[in-house]
Order: sequence, then structure tokens, then C-alpha cells
Amino acid sequence: MAGKTKKPPEELFTRAVDEIISKKSLEKKLNSGRKLRVKFGIDPTSPDIHLGHSVALRKLRAFQDLGHAAVLVIGDFTALIGDPSGRGKSRKLLSRAEVKANMKRYLLQAGKIIDLKKTEVRYNSEWYGKGGSELLCEIMSGVSLKQLLEREDFKNRMSPGLELSLLEVLYPVLQGYDSVRLKADIEIGGADQKLNLLMGRKMQRRYGQAEEDILMTFLIEGVDGKRKMSKSFGNYISFEDSPENMFGKLMSVPDELIIKYFTLLTDESVGRIEKIEKEMRAGSVNPRDAKMELGEKVVGLYHGAKKAKEARDRFKAVFSKREMTGLRSISVKNGALLKEVLVKNGFAKSNSEASRLIEAGGVELGGKRIKDRNFKLNSGGVLRVGKKIFVKVEVK
Repeated sequence: MAGKTKKPPEELFTRAVDEIISKKSLEKKLNSGRKLRVKFGIDPTSPDIHLGHSVALRKLRAFQDLGHAAVLVIGDFTALIGDPSGRGKSRKLLSRAEVKANMKRYLLQAGKIIDLKKTEVRYNSEWYGKGGSELLCEIMSGVSLKQLLEREDFKNRMSPGLELSLLEVLYPVLQGYDSVRLKADIEIGGADQKLNLLMGRKMQRRYGQAEEDILMTFLIEGVDGKRKMSKSFGNYISFEDSPENMFGKLMSVPDELIIKYFTLLTDESVGRIEKIEKEMRAGSVNPRDAKMELGEKVVGLYHGAKKAKEARDRFKAVFSKREMTGLRSISVKNGALLKEVLVKNGFAKSNSEASRLIEAGGVELGGKRIKDRNFKLNSGGVLRVGKKIFVKVEVK
């Protein structure tokens, strides 16, 4: 397939990249002109994908744009177990019905970054579902339990006597075997996936395949600025957040993360990002203005430039000019349940989440705080959801 792929830019090896194993081998493969199989796996353990996932997906797209084969592995079998990496306690086992429901929108969301028409989409239930116990016995027979239990996160669980199930120990082996079935040349994953990714190389050696090279991307902190972006911590920004909600969450990101967010989450040039950083340090640019630009860039990637500009303008109207003009209006039926309105308009993911938000005092209508989870809308006014979302409600 020589001549079918493009020469890789230096940014491929540097931007958003935490570690490469091994860079020399990776460069040799990329310079060979051969079309490489680049693997990225994601488990459908929740209904949506967040911006933390986008860092690796954007790197997968970069390989795809160079002419390489992007292989997206949906871990519908491994999701039943759940990745134990970095966790202090066992995950709740998911049912097949829950996994299937979570998968419904995964491809649609991933398609906002990668070109699905040029992507090989695989489900690891293809081999684990059909292989049964014989395949699992074959895979596990060549793996040392002692080596697996030397993992730092496993030792941290065992030393104070916390539970560690055999299924969790099995997880990295199954993820590694995926690389064997897919004959991956390269695998992409977050820095917290290192031990799982190394298992892929080990399994390929065992089955007589050439080892895949590993490209690990930086983890990105969530909007709290402290922990990695995760649904478990509630500090995430979903691909499917409304433009206003996504913009508002980005404006709440701590100032010290502005440059990292620009680098990992946008297509902005390195030169432009360096200029913003220099101007903020010199005090010639207010961090709020830099975040305005960041918010518009990120929202534009998922909702389009027009909606991104509208979200920015609405935010400025409320918070910069202290005016309630220019707000988006929503129409609701007289007697509509407030919690259902929040879900329908993308301000909450579910009725239970909306109820919690209301009861916590996070919703106001006409300047009055609503704390009744069964509150019905009988009159309009400005609706505030959280600290960043303002819309006009018209009751019909």
C-alpha cells in the first residue's frame, strides 16, 4: 500500500501525547508508506461520551486523515465487567440490556470526530460471545496471575483488604486479546490505560504477531479542575450537552486549564495557543475572554459555528452586560412538569438527575428558587438552571 498514506506531521507525536511505546518503531512504521491498523477501544458503560474521550478520538482521526485504517472497538463484552484501572472499589456489573442501551448513541457521538464511513467498527462480543469458555481458557492459560496482581491499582485495593474480583483481573487480558484479533499495528489510549495497553503487546507476542506500538494521550481534568474528567465524578462535559450548557461548563473551567483545553480539545494552531498563553501571562488578555474563545471553538466542533456563536452571545448578554435580553426562548405546555422540561431541553440527562438538581436548589424561575421535584409550570419567566444556563420560558 506504499504511497497511499501521507507523511506524518511532528504534531502527531507531540500534541496531546503523554508517552509513546516505542516512538522509534512508530516512526518507522509511519514512514514505510504502509496503511496501518490503528485501534482505539471504548466500553459503553454509560449512555454518552464526554470530552475526556475526545482527546484519543481526535488522535485516531489524525491517523485516519493520514490514510491509515481507523479501527474503533466497542467493548460490548468487556463493558459487562468494566475497566478497573485506577478504581478504589469494584464496579457494579452491567447487564446486557444496559450495555445495549448505552451503545445506541455511541457511534453517532463518535462520528462527530472520526469519519465513520472510513472507520472499521468492531464489537468484541464478536469473538468473546462466540468463543465461550474454551476461548477464555486458551487466553488465560498463558497469563501469569502473579504478574497481573503486581499492578499498582490492584495492590492498592488488596493491601487494605478491599474486594478485587477475578473478573476485574481478567479485564486487561481481554482488552489485550482484542489487539490479537484485530491485528493492530498501533493502539491509542489514555495515560491511565498503560497497563492494559501493554497487555496488548504481550498477547500479540504470545500469538506470534508483531507488537503494536502504543500512543498514550494526556488525561484532561474535568470542570472542577482537580480530577480527571469522568461521569463518576460528575465533572464532565458531554458531546450531547446543549450548546448553552456546554459553553457554560467551559466558562466554569479554572483559568489554569485554559491552555490545556485549547491544546487537547481544539484544532487551534500551536502558534495561536502560545500567543494566548503569552498574552494572559502579560495581563493583556483577560482569562475570561480567552475562555470565551475556547468555548466558541469547542462548542463549534460539536454543534456548528452558528450555534456556538449564539451560545457565546447569550452568555455575554447575561453575564457580561448583566441583561436578560437575547435569551433563547422555550415554549412549554401549561402544567408541564419542570423536571421533564429540563430533560427535554438538555439541561439534565434524566428525570432523576433533574429532580436532584431541583431539590438541591439549583433551579430558579422568575428569580424564585424551585425545590419541589414535582413542580408544574403554570407561568413563564426567566429560568435559571445551575450557574450558567438562562432561558426564557413561555407557557402556552
